[in-house]
Amino acid sequence: MEVRINKEIRDYQESMFFGLSLRQCIFSLLAVAAAVGVYFAAHDAVGFDVGWICILAAAPFAACGFVRYHGLTAEQFVVVWFRSEFIAPERLTCVPENTYAAAILPALEAEQAENIKWCRKQWKKNKHFYEQEESRI
Repeated sequence: MEVRINKEIRDYQESMFFGLSLRQCIFSLLAVAAAVGVYFAAHDAVGFDVGWICILAAAPFAACGFVRYHGLTAEQFVVVWFRSEFIAPERLTCVPENTYAAAILPALEAEQAENIKWCRKQWKKNKHFYEQEESRI
């Protein structure tokens, strides 16, 4: 006799009815109730087949029962989303940091200052040449 054990114990789901968990059964019943309610409400108001409208009304309830997002059920996800958006909103910004530029910037500034000093020295040394050129123009 072999006993089947899930590799992850947290993935275990107790089957209540037709292999569905209690949560899935409740949301399935809510989906059926929503579809029936929409059918009776929209059948007389809309002149054509309302089957697609019923499916669209039932889909969110069915999805809440069966879909998990990042390991969270629909109710847990709504609570986390509400907290992050309304109770404690925090704007996250991405500020890129160029570590190469930060490391080399002091050396570049020193080299630039050296070049400026050299250019001034050369200008003072050849000042008379530049003054002669200006007087000719």
